[in-house]
Formats: sequence, structure tokens, C-alpha cells
Amino acid sequence: MNASIVKQYEGEERAGTFLIAQGFERKHEVVIKLIKKHEIRFLRLEKNKRFSKTFIMQKVPAKKAGRPVEEYLLNERQTVFLGTLFRNSNDTILDFKEKLSDEFVSLKDQNRALKKHQSTGKYQITRDISKILRLDATDSIKKFVEYASGQGSKTPENYYRLYTGMVNGLLFIVEGKFKNLRDVMTAPQLMTTGAAEQVVTKGISEGIKNKIFYKDIYKDVKSRVMAFAELTGQSKVIEECLQLEFKTSQLEDNQNNER
Repeated sequence: MNASIVKQYEGEERAGTFLIAQGFERKHEVVIKLIKKHEIRFLRLEKNKRFSKTFIMQKVPAKKAGRPVEEYLLNERQTVFLGTLFRNSNDTILDFKEKLSDEFVSLKDQNRALKKHQSTGKYQITRDISKILRLDATDSIKKFVEYASGQGSKTPENYYRLYTGMVNGLLFIVEGKFKNLRDVMTAPQLMTTGAAEQVVTKGISEGIKNKIFYKDIYKDVKSRVMAFAELTGQSKVIEECLQLEFKTSQLEDNQNNER
């Protein structure tokens, strides 16, 4: 199994039962029944008060034909407990358990590295600047929404989501679910996002000034952001923090050794 099992869910490490079932060579419906059978114990292992009385659910997109599958998102304690309920373990399942444990630890390390990075003065300054650039972009999108509405768009408010999704989708590789993607970006990623939003702002401004049809403005802005993304390349959200922390730690160690 090459796909990541453990992913971010609003700042927490979570594993979905759909892939867990595959890794333990069980049918997903059997795993769900097992969790429901021991529901009280699983809920006791939920340390997030928001979810202490219910499970986090999400839908797994259907492959080809069929309906999406609903799965539970389990924390590390719940995942470990679930593993104890399965008796037989062959080498394949043991490899899966090893991968599962490693991913939980790795994601925790990434989250710790992110918090350390976000506590620096450099990050705080960059975050403040990015908020200003975001406000400028939001103002431009607002003008675009009004412009599109005047040209006959029936759902112009959707462009707030479309422009944001455009920037995030072209610049970043995102695994997991986040309330606000900016909250888990590094300082360099915030700077890149701010620059891309300036591209959006300029494109909208020029399009409206030249009285271009709103759909053509959106296409033009997207092509500009795509060109920008080709220059900067995509980066993975959160994973970069480990590299950043590692380099910082190495530098500090080298400086200490020289003293």
C-alpha cells in the first residue's frame, strides 16, 4: 500500500478506516461493525472534546461506478486499539502496522516542527504581510463578483471559492483537511501565496478596466497563475517544515560545536 494512511484533519493526525481495513485484510463493513460493537471504548479514547460523543465521518470517493463509502477517521489511540481487536497477523499485516505507526510519528513530528517555525519572528512578520495581501485580493474578487453579476452571472459569489481554490491547487500539494490552509503554511509558502494573489489582483483589475467578459477574465487570471506556478513549482503543505527544522537544528549544532 503506497498511499498515505495517516493524514491531517484540522490539526490532528487521523487514519481512515477504509485504508485501515485494506491494510488489515478485512472488509470495510466488518471493521465498521467492530467499531460500533465497541463504540463506548472508542469514544473514551477520543481526547478531542468536540468529538467525544460521536465519530468523525468522511466520504471516500467511489472508484469508477458505485457510491462513495463512508468511513471513520480514528486518532492514534483508537487506531492502536482497533489493531488489538484483530487476531491474525501475517507479514503483510505486520508491514502495514509498521507503516501505520511510522506515519503517526512522522505527522506528529511535522506538526511540532510547524509550531516551532510559526513561533519565530520571521514567520509572524510574514503572516501579517500575507493578511494584508489577502485583504487586497479579497477586495479585488469582490469587485469581480459585482462585475460578473452585472454581466449576467447567476452565482458570482462562487468566485471567492474558485479563485482561492485556483491558487491553492496550483501552488500546493495538500493531503488532509484544514479549516484554513494558511494556518499550516510556512513563511516561504505564505510569501508565494501572497505573490500569486497579487497576480490575481492585477489580472482582475486589468480585465475590468478593459471591460473584458467576466468568464474570459477568470480564464486569463488562471493562465497567469499557472505561469507563476510553473516558475515556483508546487510544494507540499506541512512536510516542508521537517526539512526546515532539520536545517535549523543542523546549523545550531554546527555553531555550538565551533564554540
